[in-house]
Amino acid sequence: MTDRYLNYNKVLKSEFSERIQKISINAGFTCPNRDGSKGFGGCTYCNNQSFSPKYCKPSKTISQQVEEGIAFFHHKYAAQKYFAYFQSYTSTYDSTKNLKTKYEEALSFPNVVGIVVGTRPDCVNQELLDYFAELAKKYYVMIEYGIESTNDDTLKFIHRGHDFTCAEKAICDTANRGIRIGAHIILGLPTENRGTIISHAISLSKLPIDALKIHQLQLVKGTKMSEQFAEHPEWFQIYSAEEYIDMAIDFLELLNPEIAVERFVSQSPKNLIIAPEWGLKNFEFTAKIEKRLVQRDTWQGKLLVGSW
Repeated sequence: MTDRYLNYNKVLKSEFSERIQKISINAGFTCPNRDGSKGFGGCTYCNNQSFSPKYCKPSKTISQQVEEGIAFFHHKYAAQKYFAYFQSYTSTYDSTKNLKTKYEEALSFPNVVGIVVGTRPDCVNQELLDYFAELAKKYYVMIEYGIESTNDDTLKFIHRGHDFTCAEKAICDTANRGIRIGAHIILGLPTENRGTIISHAISLSKLPIDALKIHQLQLVKGTKMSEQFAEHPEWFQIYSAEEYIDMAIDFLELLNPEIAVERFVSQSPKNLIIAPEWGLKNFEFTAKIEKRLVQRDTWQGKLLVGSW
């Protein structure tokens, strides 16, 4: 066996003849968990600065960000196409009219062949999903839902503002229109033990998800969770890199093999990280995962009933 998990990059290569690069865009959105609609301050783990590249600033127009993103990546790979990645905050949290204007501005560039829209499952509606379905007839369209946990007690604890049933409904409504679906899950949230963490894979496997980003919990400066960690460290289990690798593989063994894995870890700027400090780049961590899969002679979906 050569491929022990379904790699999202390989899925893209099977769909496109040229390399695909995402360009992150900050279109000036906010979040219902910040503007008072559902709460203030956002989710307890969130500091948007921890994942936004330097060229991605709301003070710049969408066209400027796309142009600078292409210039930033062009020198590495001259022959490639781009996805406009509406990443910051909740990128469906506006009127449908305004959203269409923003998405279509990004798609107006000849080398931009698709969009990926990061959002919350409680921030899509039927009108918007119908629009995405029409857009998907011409472009690659993926809606990327932040799920974070399938456990309602955890979602409440991290001040998420929705339950898992909400995520299930949004994902199914999206899939029913033939729109690609991405999802985020965080492994190691406070109060979750190893059993709870692994059980997320079983719940996610029942959903029509196309791609999954698996992230370790990162304690980031400037968040409510960093304050909680200082006051109640007993709420948290900080995993070593080796512990997390084995846990991620346990998770992978129970994950539907038709769900492509986009990443196993996230990497916030070093100056913002409190813990864990592994000192590994994403590609180095992925190489360790792949090596450990071979050592354990295991693969994605091995222990999932009904998988290959």
